[in-house]
Amino acid sequence: MGRRLWRAGWGSGLFERLRAAGPETIVVRGSLGIVALHVLDDNYLQPQPGTSARDHLASGLIPVGILVGAAAAYPRLRAGARAALAMTFGALGLAIGFPSAYLLLDGSASGDHYTGLLAIGAGAALLLSGPVTLWKARRTGESRRKRYLRRTLATILGAVAALGILAFLVFPIAFSYGYTHLGRTGPLPDVGVPYETVTVTTSDSLELTAAYVPSKNRAAIVVFPGRSALKEARMLARNGYGVLLLDPRGQGGSEGDLVRWAGDRDLSAGARYLQDRPDVDPDRIGGFGSSVGGEILLVAAAQSTEFKAVVSEGAGLPAGEGRDVLRGTERLLLPALYGIKAATAVFANHGPPPPIVDRIGEIAPRSVFLIYTEPGMGGEDVRQPKYFAAAGEPKQLWKVPGAEHTGGIDARPAEYERRVIGFFDRALLEPK
Repeated sequence: MGRRLWRAGWGSGLFERLRAAGPETIVVRGSLGIVALHVLDDNYLQPQPGTSARDHLASGLIPVGILVGAAAAYPRLRAGARAALAMTFGALGLAIGFPSAYLLLDGSASGDHYTGLLAIGAGAALLLSGPVTLWKARRTGESRRKRYLRRTLATILGAVAALGILAFLVFPIAFSYGYTHLGRTGPLPDVGVPYETVTVTTSDSLELTAAYVPSKNRAAIVVFPGRSALKEARMLARNGYGVLLLDPRGQGGSEGDLVRWAGDRDLSAGARYLQDRPDVDPDRIGGFGSSVGGEILLVAAAQSTEFKAVVSEGAGLPAGEGRDVLRGTERLLLPALYGIKAATAVFANHGPPPPIVDRIGEIAPRSVFLIYTEPGMGGEDVRQPKYFAAAGEPKQLWKVPGAEHTGGIDARPAEYERRVIGFFDRALLEPK
């Protein structure tokens, strides 16, 4: 009886609505629903260790709301708009699922990554449905000449629109999603010198994994990210410095989401850990940051007094910055930069830090050493001279000849060690 009532009542209405919607709408709405399922799984059903659903309000509710709105609007649109919507969200579905596929191939997929694979399938279905919709909606009652002329114009306009959507919508969102979901995984590589495995707790209660090489000279350096600068860490340890190789939140074995904009909390936590070490003088703590880690280190040192000296190698343009380096027609890319910054804020559930050039001067009178290559990566060859000009004294700048991005120690090992160790010796070991 209950089954008959269900068929006659709500169930009957559901089937009628599905029948009325047609297979095209069913495929598109179903595919959008699968992408939304992955977003919900990632943010609320299986959040990262150390986080909860309330930490993902923006990254969960905003994308799901947009997907629901697209599903509701789809059948009300004309064929061209339906095709554009399906293909746009298809590309986004592939982008959202890409980190899961990457981690699966890397052998480190788990939890919500498997619904990410479903999102890839849903994205492919959405992409394919667009051309099918356009083909079914084509006009056939016109003369051949008029039909081909109209289709040629439609193709040109569609291609221009597609390029705009890819450049100013799909790319910023895809880049930002990957930026906040892909980081180095697995245990910390062998440091090459005796070390302790330690845990560092951040101000927002995340536990970060780290390796610590005890100090022989009462001074210590936070190396960030630790696994990206093993050669530099060994060099520092060889010269008597304590070295804390820190895995950022969301990477390696550290808890939390991969939020590079929140890395200043990780660095401050590392400095506080060193301050409590019996082998370290709390006033002799420095920082070494590589690439994105170098950018985050400059921000962290500017807003605290825990670091008495910092070496930043390869710091370029943080995500969403770069308006001031665009010239001429390059300024057409401004909407993409704004899109990257906005999308990264949504997926990270964290606002962007202030521009480095506006904060680096606050590190003074503590010492800053900037290292870069040309052309490097991420605009470092353009930004480093500006960072140096904005920094207060004491400061140093070194463009490493013949080096690749963050490859100073490989290109000029002896000079690199002399310069970096000399900098830390003067800043941390000499009497004040």
